[in-house]
Amino acid sequence: MKSRLLILVLVITLLFGLTTSAAAQANYSFQLTGEVVHVFLNKDGTMALDYTLTFANDPGAHVIDFVDLGLPNSNFSVGNIRADVGGTAVDVTTSDYQGSGSGVAVVLGKKFIRQTGSVHVYVSGIQQMFYPDTDNDQYASSEFSPTYFDSQFVHGATDLTVVFHLPPGVKTEEPKYHPARGGWPGAAEPAAGLDNDGRVTYTWQSAEANGSTQYTFGASFPATYIPETAIVRTTFVDLLIGGLATIFGAISSFLPFCCFGAFFFGIPILSAVGDRKRKLQYIKPSIAIEGHGIKRGLTAVEAAILMGQPLDKVMTMILFGAVKKNAVQVVTRDPLKVELIEPQPEELQPYETEFIQAMVKDERQRRKDLQAMTVNLVKNVTEKMKGFSRKETLDYYKTINEKAWQQIETAGTPEVKSQMFEEALEWTMLDKDYDDRSRRVFTGPVFMPMWWGRYDPVYRQSSMPSTPGLPSMSSGSGGRASLPGADFAASVVGGVQNFSGKVLGNMNDFTSGVTKVTNPPPPPSSSGSGRSGGGSGCACACACAGCACACAGGGR
Repeated sequence: MKSRLLILVLVITLLFGLTTSAAAQANYSFQLTGEVVHVFLNKDGTMALDYTLTFANDPGAHVIDFVDLGLPNSNFSVGNIRADVGGTAVDVTTSDYQGSGSGVAVVLGKKFIRQTGSVHVYVSGIQQMFYPDTDNDQYASSEFSPTYFDSQFVHGATDLTVVFHLPPGVKTEEPKYHPARGGWPGAAEPAAGLDNDGRVTYTWQSAEANGSTQYTFGASFPATYIPETAIVRTTFVDLLIGGLATIFGAISSFLPFCCFGAFFFGIPILSAVGDRKRKLQYIKPSIAIEGHGIKRGLTAVEAAILMGQPLDKVMTMILFGAVKKNAVQVVTRDPLKVELIEPQPEELQPYETEFIQAMVKDERQRRKDLQAMTVNLVKNVTEKMKGFSRKETLDYYKTINEKAWQQIETAGTPEVKSQMFEEALEWTMLDKDYDDRSRRVFTGPVFMPMWWGRYDPVYRQSSMPSTPGLPSMSSGSGGRASLPGADFAASVVGGVQNFSGKVLGNMNDFTSGVTKVTNPPPPPSSSGSGRSGGGSGCACACACAGCACACAGGGR
C-alpha cells in the first residue's frame, strides 16, 4: 500500500512539473536591450522608418517567434515593408498583429530567437504624417513614438536611439526640435548633425530607456520642403474628438465607477472613431444575405472592388484597361492627363466609359465624376454578388491572382514572361504585395507591350534616336523594344502613385465620399441600447505642433 501511494505521489509531482514547465514555455518574457530607429521625413511627404530591435529572451520563456511592430497610422502598404533576422528575410503580415492601434506582425518562423537576436524592419511610404506647426503656420511638423511592448512581457533597461532625418534641402538653421516627452530619461535636446546624404539630423539617445514606455519625439521645418497636400489640416471636429478622448482617458483612470462617464463620453467617442474607420470601407464587409457558390465572370477591376483594394490602385487598373483597348492615350504622366482616341471601342465596360469621360474634364469636375463612377461600380458589384458567397468568391479571385503571378515567375524567357504579364496585367494588380512583387519579378529585360506607348509618353519619345535623358532600350523579338526590369517596374508602380494625391486629392476624403453613399452608417437605434467596443489604440490629440505617434507593439 505504501509503495502504491509513493508511486502516485511521484506521478502527480511529475505531471505538475511538466504542466508548470509547459506554462512557463507558453509565456513571453524578454528584455529589449537595444532599439535604434531612423525616422526619414521625405520630400514627397511620406515617412520611412528603419528599425533595429535587439532582444534577450529569458531562460525558460517562450521563444520570440513573432514581433508586433506598432506603426504611426494605417496609411501604409505591407508591400513597402521589409524585415530580416541576421540578413535572412522574414515575413510581415497584418493578420497576426496583436498590438493596439495600427501595426504589423513580423513572423520570424525558423529564425525565432531563443536567447538573443536582432530584428531589422524597414517601412517606407507612410502617409499623413505631417501637420501644421501651431507656433508658425509656415512650418510643418511631425512627431513619432517608437514601438513599445506590454510591461508583462518586457523588463529591464533599453538602450534607445531615435534619429530624425529631415527632408533634403532643409538648412541647419531652419528646423527646430520638439522636446522629448513621456518621461524620456535622456536629454530633451537632441544632438544635431548631418547624415551621409547631407540631411539635417536630430538624435536622441539614452541607455536608461524603458521598453514598455511610450516616448515621443518630433521636429518642425519650413513647409515648402514637402508638398502642401501632404500636410494634414486638422478640423475642429478632429480636435474635439481628440480632446474628449484625452479627457475621458483621464477620468476613467481616476474614477473606478465610470459607467456614467463611459455612457455620455466613451460611447460617442468610440462611435466617432469607428465612423472614421468605416468611411474607408466603401463596400460592405457583409453583402446583404450571403448565398452559396462562387460568382464567376467578374472583371479584375470588379474583383478589386470586392476585395476593398485602395481606390488609387483601382483607378490605375481601369486606366490600363482603357489604354489596352485603344480608348485613351496618356499625354503626360505627371500631372496625369489623357486624351480620347476616336472612334471609341465598343467593348468598353460601363465603368471604363464613365472613367474616360471624367478624366478629360477639369480637375474639380473630374474628381466629382470619378467618385460618382466609383459609387456606380461598387453598387454594380454588390448587385452581382447577390445570392453568392463573398468568402468563396474572394478565395477564387485570389487564386486567379496567384496563378497569374506563378505563370509569369516560371516563364522560361523574358519574351514569354512579358507576354504573360501583358495578358494578366490587371489580375496581377490584385496582389496586396504588387509593388514589391513587380520589382522582384522583373529583374532582366522586359519586352514592352505594343500598346505601352499609349500609356507612357517617355517610352513613345524614346523610340526616337538620340533622345537625351531617357532610359536605354534595345530591340527584342518581333521588333518590340525592351526596358531594364527596374525601369519597367518603377513605371508600373508609379502609375498608382500618380493617382494618389495628384488626381484624386486626399485619398481618405475621396474614399469617404464614396463610402457615405455605398456603405452609410446604420440608423440610430430607437431603443437606445446596444454594444460598443474597441482596442486601446494610440490616442493622439493633434492640437499641438504635430502628431504622428506609433502605437504599442503588443507584447511579443
